[in-house]
Amino acid sequence: MEIKDKVVIVTGASGGIGLAAAELLTRHGAKVALVARSLNRLREISAGLPGSYPVGADMTREDDIKRMVREVRHHYGRIDVLINNAGQGYDACAERINIDIFRQIFELHVVGPLIAMQQVIPIMREQKEGMIVNISSGLALMSLPNMSPYASMKSALGSVSLTAREELKKDRIQVIVVYPYITDTDFEKNTIRETVEEASGPEEDRGPFRPPDSPGHVARKILEGIESGEAEIFAHDWMRKIKGG
Repeated sequence: MEIKDKVVIVTGASGGIGLAAAELLTRHGAKVALVARSLNRLREISAGLPGSYPVGADMTREDDIKRMVREVRHHYGRIDVLINNAGQGYDACAERINIDIFRQIFELHVVGPLIAMQQVIPIMREQKEGMIVNISSGLALMSLPNMSPYASMKSALGSVSLTAREELKKDRIQVIVVYPYITDTDFEKNTIRETVEEASGPEEDRGPFRPPDSPGHVARKILEGIESGEAEIFAHDWMRKIKGG
């Protein structure tokens, strides 16, 4: 898809990957709807992004999501791309997962994006074209201690995405999944952590940890996915090999 003049919803746009994506897409000529809970912060960002539109919404609240999509469509007259990016980390060993917190984060990572998809699909079908970009995680490709809550949710989002991709082909709606690696944002600072177990075994068995990526690197991968329409976009080629192996 050529991004110039397209209307793009970016959730989690107040910082990190979402903000970097909004900035990059704007530079490439897109009209970006900035979505996050902090409307004042979005207004500040929007002042520096020509053609953008800030919308305050909590992606764990169904009514907020539906209102957000209606508002964006009313403002721009169409919706071409939805980027489901909003998220929060939750680290705990399986034995100690707090079920209430798990449900809350599951709403953010899986249910909220699904509701947003359900709201934009009829719009895109009517337009005879559209794209949904769901931001998963490299953790969905690995089995690392204390990461099962987050990894399982991102795996679920990936499965929903790739299945929907097949279902929506006939409507010319593409669904893609992006797998970022560790990224230099405030994500870790905002992660909820239970008491975690120390990983056992040699260090090399705990995953191929490398220096974090910049948000801009992930934003470029998102743009790459939009332009290519490829089903799965990996932050690094070695991540593709993990999934394939």
